[in-house]
Amino acid sequence: MLNFFHTIGPLTGSEILKRLLQYSIASILLATGIGKLLDVPGFIEVIKTYQVFPHWTLPFIATMMVLIELKLSEVLFRGKKLFEAALFSIGLHSIFTIWSTIALLRGLEILNCGCFGIFWARPLTWLTVFEDIIMVGASYLLARLAHKDNRPFNSIPESRL
Repeated sequence: MLNFFHTIGPLTGSEILKRLLQYSIASILLATGIGKLLDVPGFIEVIKTYQVFPHWTLPFIATMMVLIELKLSEVLFRGKKLFEAALFSIGLHSIFTIWSTIALLRGLEILNCGCFGIFWARPLTWLTVFEDIIMVGASYLLARLAHKDNRPFNSIPESRL
């Protein structure tokens, strides 16, 4: 039996953190996507409580949210386009953060934030916003670790100077 670490080589601390973030974010997205997928009509009712979208768009929006979360989870688990998936995750969770913040500032009382569909109903609170901010931060850190040459995102390559 081959030694597992011998087959993949020694892992650095940043590689371990990258994999931990990759699989954690992917697992959370898988759980939230499955929770919504199991009862899409119930999830549509949850989205309706945010009072943002016209009712006729809700089935499409709910279906797309489920598919996006599940596809992003798959891409993260595969790890092939990790940097791009991390950037997409930043965008997705930023939208969730803004959406939740606006709902709270509007004074809406939402008994189920919808994070896990209808199966783990939790009220929308500032804790929900904080959790979304944590997901944005974790996704950003993953993007930094997955970036190919570890230059800052906005730096100009030396060959172009």
